[in-house]
Amino acid sequence: MQLPNSIGSMNGYLYALNAGTGAQLWSFSNPGYITSSPAVVNGVVYIGAANGVIYALDAASGAQPWSYTIDYYVATPAVANGVVYVGCGDGGVVALNASTGALLWSNTDPVLAPLSVANGMVYVSERDGFVSALNAGTGAVLWTYYIGPTAPIANDDTSAPVVANGVVYAASAFTSLVYALNATTGKLLWTYDTGNSGLTSPAVANGVVYIGSGDGNVYALNATTGAKLWSYSTGSSVESSPAVANGVVYIGSDSGNFYALNAATGVKLWSYATGGSVGDPVVANGRVYVGATYAGSGIVEDYAFLFAFGLPSPGSADLFLRIQPTPTTVHQGDLITYAFPVWNLGPDDAVHEVLNTQVPAGTTFDYIRISGTPGLGTCTHPPYQGTGQIVCHENSSMAPNSTWTVRLTVKVTAPAGTVIKESAATLADTPDPNMTNNTETVSLKVQ
Repeated sequence: MQLPNSIGSMNGYLYALNAGTGAQLWSFSNPGYITSSPAVVNGVVYIGAANGVIYALDAASGAQPWSYTIDYYVATPAVANGVVYVGCGDGGVVALNASTGALLWSNTDPVLAPLSVANGMVYVSERDGFVSALNAGTGAVLWTYYIGPTAPIANDDTSAPVVANGVVYAASAFTSLVYALNATTGKLLWTYDTGNSGLTSPAVANGVVYIGSGDGNVYALNATTGAKLWSYSTGSSVESSPAVANGVVYIGSDSGNFYALNAATGVKLWSYATGGSVGDPVVANGRVYVGATYAGSGIVEDYAFLFAFGLPSPGSADLFLRIQPTPTTVHQGDLITYAFPVWNLGPDDAVHEVLNTQVPAGTTFDYIRISGTPGLGTCTHPPYQGTGQIVCHENSSMAPNSTWTVRLTVKVTAPAGTVIKESAATLADTPDPNMTNNTETVSLKVQ
């Protein structure tokens, strides 16, 4: 993970700050500026610099156990299973022993952004416009997929691939498309066109992909289908990659504002005017940390500040979602009714609960109804016999131990042998301390 109380600087220093007070604990000087965000594992900070050196530093003291020179611009390291993986502007990917810095293997394809490691594979965005998967043990290329041109040099502003639940989510800095690829095979699952280039690195949480765009919008997409759930306009280009925690999306804009958005609806919860160019936020230990840079003038160099904000205190409105199809044996032409009961396991009220789902592929929309708590709610949905996204708002609050249920009826159009998959997710304005029970997927095979 990124270390929230360490920051790199254009003046060639890495600073370690007290996470509670912001007081400086130590600093590390490097010839040339720091090009990557820090990563920390087991008390060691790993950082890359513009002079092509990767450093390992003791997190408590700043002492340097080892360094490794590549001679290329270095992106943010990733650490997994005792190995440090680093992408380099013209030097490809190197894998180093995390304890000693010894080279384990290298791959020569130029890499532009922070990389991701999952399930024995390293996922990278390459200069020639490909997303590639490498064997984490050998560096051998397992698959590649072309997503379009990227930036001319390696930097952390380039969109980096993110892996979640067996899917790689990626985007090109110079196209408007978000891609979902099978993490094992590289097969294309879906794309979404934002209509504007300059996409950030995505964040994935609770079945939703969040990404910023050069058109000034933050987008939330269904992680399974790519369907747009909502977008929020910041009024200026978004180069800050989002962070998600406790049902809130944190992201910055070139307007100088830092935003907290409801992850389910996109409604702004609060914003803060930093006055500078906002970087990527990091959430840790009940706080969100974000840096902002400010352009100097004349002999005054650029300068930066690090901001820390307290997160909302953890709520106790634990939402619990299930999907119950009726009937469970279906044929082409039959109607299926999906019940989406949502329980509030409490003990506090769940305010403005939202259910996101869709008309599953292989069916068409018939009708929808809501029952449960007072106020019932409203749904936006496709027309009769249509397809697409469905968003239902409870419009009030759910008391502890109460239930709110949406029932969606669809008509089966797919032939026998087709597997119909239905997914849904629920969130509320009230922070939810247990997000593992907020999503559900069920599958039915047409007979």
